[in-house]
Amino acid sequence: MHGVVIIGAAGRMGRRLVDNVVSSPELKLAGAVEFPGSPFVGQDAGIVAGCGETGVIITDSLEKALTPDAEAVIDFATGGVIEAAKVAVSKNCAMVIGTTALTAEDKAELKRLADEENGRIVAANNMSVGVNLLFKLVSEAAAFLGIDYNVEIVEMHHNKKLDAPSGTAYRLGEVVCQARKWHYDQAVKNGRAGMVGKRPAEEIGMHALRGGDVVGDHTVIFSAEGERLELSHKASSRDMFARGALLAVEYLLDAPAGLYDMQDVLNLK
Repeated sequence: MHGVVIIGAAGRMGRRLVDNVVSSPELKLAGAVEFPGSPFVGQDAGIVAGCGETGVIITDSLEKALTPDAEAVIDFATGGVIEAAKVAVSKNCAMVIGTTALTAEDKAELKRLADEENGRIVAANNMSVGVNLLFKLVSEAAAFLGIDYNVEIVEMHHNKKLDAPSGTAYRLGEVVCQARKWHYDQAVKNGRAGMVGKRPAEEIGMHALRGGDVVGDHTVIFSAEGERLELSHKASSRDMFARGALLAVEYLLDAPAGLYDMQDVLNLK
């Protein structure tokens, strides 16, 4: 079995990752990390996650968690991602990154780590198999339907989500722009208010809704005279993200050094 370390093991996503790794027939929990000062440091990661005692104690240092059994690290945290990737790569561990908070500079640094330091990294805004299929379908629809079909993107998440639009919605906008050869910053309109005038043809309306405990809903709407096509994905459990992350780990175990995304993992390119 292949050892996996979870960063942010006591968070909502981290707990689901721990549970899914513990349940996996191919993977085992090799380490668990939380931020320094977290009240969960020193506790059993499995008990915190609600899946029973594992013997893996949550630590406040990735270096401490990277035991000889560790072969991969999964990180869905929003901070310290690049530093964690550098540590993982230095220990010859594969790295799976599920955060939506990566900047262009972060992505360039991950590419450098993969190219120059022989890192094996998967970085994706969304690890869901269904969402990654949605990316492909939206790309094909945007190219096939053409400019006569106006594009609107609507996403909804729980009321504790900090960023808007979601990383997945942002990526959906990028997918449309790539298919139609538009520039994201010029095409995307985040919400509308007041006398905004007639809708331009080369525009993507982006709308972020927040409320309750919604895990994540995304819909891309293509509207033309007389018809409307909607492509939607609705998440009811964070387990779908965890399952995708585990697929990414298994993909990297046999992959050459490089920076990959979930389209590579799922062979959707």
